[in-house]
Amino acid sequence: MPTFQMQPEQASEFAWHYDLLFFFELAVCVFFFVLVVALVAGFAVKYRRGSRANRSRPVDHNEPLEIGTIAILLVLSLVAFVWATKLYADVYAPPKNALEIFVIGKQWMWHLQHPNGVRENNELHIPVGRPIKLTMISQDVIHSFYVPTFRIKKDVIPGTYTTVWFKPTKAGKYRLFCAEYCGTQHSEMTGYVYVMDPAEYAEWLSSGGRRSKPVRESMEQAGARLFNDELGCVQCHGFAPARAPSVVGLYGRTEKLDDGTRAKVDSAYLRESMLMPDAKVVDGYQPIMPSYRGVLSEDQVLQITAYIKSLQAPPQAVPATGAGTAAATGTSNERTGR
Repeated sequence: MPTFQMQPEQASEFAWHYDLLFFFELAVCVFFFVLVVALVAGFAVKYRRGSRANRSRPVDHNEPLEIGTIAILLVLSLVAFVWATKLYADVYAPPKNALEIFVIGKQWMWHLQHPNGVRENNELHIPVGRPIKLTMISQDVIHSFYVPTFRIKKDVIPGTYTTVWFKPTKAGKYRLFCAEYCGTQHSEMTGYVYVMDPAEYAEWLSSGGRRSKPVRESMEQAGARLFNDELGCVQCHGFAPARAPSVVGLYGRTEKLDDGTRAKVDSAYLRESMLMPDAKVVDGYQPIMPSYRGVLSEDQVLQITAYIKSLQAPPQAVPATGAGTAAATGTSNERTGR
């Protein structure tokens, strides 16, 4: 027999913090609602027509009452504001040890990819007790990644990376929804999140998500193949590039642009460089890189980005050509030195 639930089950570290704030605000609202209704009802009875209440000296205002009421409401509002701001800052600032999983929203399904190359559709397997960071982008329209039991909801936007993180605290199977109307089959854009024991998750991941065929390559390996072999980015972005800057050690660096401004190289910067290479041109280079818009899928952009992020070795340790580290320099560099 189904039981009534005031709120969804708490299955993440953030959930109880969120619920505590929610019930605080609910209690404040209920208190003042009851107070106002009680006063209205009391005055209506006391000063009803025909009552003997003294109306000879009506009160126009009461400064202590007015000042006290405003002060109390101000303090309660500031408490809720600071509390909510702290929670917002916490949930959108993932820890460095978070497991990053990439999410692509598309009409009408969720496509997810783990760093080792395992892919899932409308399902997400994660280990319990470990921070999980989701890096998300939409392939078409605005979606919204929503897991009620984790108390997380984040818009997934075309052309822009958004992130959110959480730490699951209970193993189990939890519903995943799209919380933004995205077309005729919006209501069918659902799935499940499977929170597993760490050992069980490691086994699941190593088996390629329990597929009949093992995963052939990780995201970094797929990115290296695209960068070095299929797209030939390494030709311009290799060890000693002449036409474009090298991508070795590029991720996280601040680049000076030809207009005198500076830009930090992050995932959004690299994506823009691949799809709109003329948007930001690195100082000292010509805007000669072709656009890969319509050539690269969002999956491939993420794979190349993962490869470039891995290229943190000293330049002298990287070969000038080939499918190794130097190859990775191609994609990101092309973007920076169009």
